[in-house]
Amino acid sequence: MFNVYILLCEDGYLYTGLTGNLKKRIEEHKSGLSPLTKNRGLIRLVYQESFSTRHLAAKREKEIKGWGRSKKEILINKDNNK
Repeated sequence: MFNVYILLCEDGYLYTGLTGNLKKRIEEHKSGLSPLTKNRGLIRLVYQESFSTRHLAAKREKEIKGWGRSKKEILINKDNNK
C-alpha cells in the first residue's frame, strides 16, 4: 500500500509526498529528517490517499504537486468534511 499525503506546516507551507509507510514518514518529518519540512515548525497531516501500486501513487502525487495552493485546500477541505 502506498500513500500520497499532504502536511500542513506551522508556517503555512503545504508539503505533498508519497510513501509506503505513512506513520514512519510522518515521524521522519517531525524529527527533522526531511529537508523541505525541517525548519518549518510543527507539522500536521491534513490529507492522505491510499493506492495499491507505487505507480498509481506517483501519478497522483505528481498531479497534486502541479496544483496551486487553492486547489490543494479544496481537496483538503473536501476530505475533512466527509
